[in-house]
Amino acid sequence: MPDIARRRPTALVIGASAAGLFAAAALADFADVTIVERDVLPGGPEPRRGVPQARHAHLVWSGGVLAFEDLLPGAVDDVVAKGGRLVDIMGDMVSRAPNEVWFRRFTGGYHRNLVCSRDLLDSVLRSHVFALDSVTVRQDTTVLELEGTARRVTGVRARTGDDEVTLTADLVVDASGRGSHAPRWLTALGLPDVTEREVNAGVAYATRVYRAPGSTAGTRFPLINVQANPDKAPGQGGIILPVEGDRWIVTLSGTRGGEPTADPDAFLPFARNLGDPIIGELLEHADPLSDIATTRSTANRRRYYEKLSRWPDGFVVLGDAIAGYNPVYGHGLTVAAQCALAVRDQLGAQHITAPGTARALQHAAAKPVAAAWDLAVGQDAFYPGASDTPPTAAERFLARFVDRAVETGASNPRALAALLDVMSLEKPATRLFSPDMLRPMLFGPRRPPLEGPPITDKERRAAAS
Repeated sequence: MPDIARRRPTALVIGASAAGLFAAAALADFADVTIVERDVLPGGPEPRRGVPQARHAHLVWSGGVLAFEDLLPGAVDDVVAKGGRLVDIMGDMVSRAPNEVWFRRFTGGYHRNLVCSRDLLDSVLRSHVFALDSVTVRQDTTVLELEGTARRVTGVRARTGDDEVTLTADLVVDASGRGSHAPRWLTALGLPDVTEREVNAGVAYATRVYRAPGSTAGTRFPLINVQANPDKAPGQGGIILPVEGDRWIVTLSGTRGGEPTADPDAFLPFARNLGDPIIGELLEHADPLSDIATTRSTANRRRYYEKLSRWPDGFVVLGDAIAGYNPVYGHGLTVAAQCALAVRDQLGAQHITAPGTARALQHAAAKPVAAAWDLAVGQDAFYPGASDTPPTAAERFLARFVDRAVETGASNPRALAALLDVMSLEKPATRLFSPDMLRPMLFGPRRPPLEGPPITDKERRAAAS
């Protein structure tokens, strides 16, 4: 104990991903932190090899916005100052739910999405984290394996160029994303295999960047979101995301048998055939600024580290390295930030080097992961071939109830607030069973569903002018 009191602990964070940056911010008050990054990082809002999904549409739900501000005060304002937007949900959105119900554009709510390019967001996060006194970055360094035993991890073995080095630390955090090698590293130390589950709806994405058409540049043109319907396989959807630089990021998606492609001649026809032609119509007068980028790395995949019978001191897994989600739900960044907050809160009560701390951190991080997982799997598990096991009774019940909640929230602002509390990961799913939701769901009065997207004639004319 005297040694703990004298020496400031050290931590290594594997990966300068968003999850790694949040982890470093959370640890900065408790340890000297070194981020170990495989790539050479760009100096500004530019693409990098380690984040291929950055080309597609991203948004941060309001639960993530709150977590960002808690971890890195001023970061959200910085994104907005550089051209990002805080979008009012649903006032600044034209959105169709998976059950094909269009949401009314209620105003005056308290939920806000942060909307910008992923390159801008990552650049701002890096600048804020790298400015912290207790954080340093070691770039162009690839972690090869963990050092230590099944009882305690003491560091990592890494390669920089042709040189291999051992980096020691009191805590090693794996934030290396979907491609994490943590399962293999742990079994190499003598620990049991981690249980994994995959639910893969077979979603493919195709994204193209456009110049904001007509007179929409410099305006608060609404985000346009047409979500796929899992009851009508193949599920197809799309999103128009107006971002900084007077650009629209347009991402189209489709499940098995209905995937979009990189063919530029097929992009607009696909956008017109999503059950509603609104996205294709708005792109009629838009000039493309990029080629089409595609990806198929969209499976929901979870590793249940918190359930292992043994866990080493000195090691924690966070973010997408625990669970990756179908990007259509927009929860990955929010969960990464909430995992880091859970770590920070736990370290406020338990010393970073104390026996059992790492296991407690892993359990704490699993809570926000579980909330997002249930929401994603509750939709994707119903696509043909998504999983080796059929949806559970609980998943079927939740899916049916969420459909009812969406129908109710689409026409009732109090119910919508309850729905968004859950969808934004601000509150647990039990919020859907509150009086704000149940009263209008059971007793009405109910307004009839909208017959089409709630986009105004002025907004349509702006895109065409």
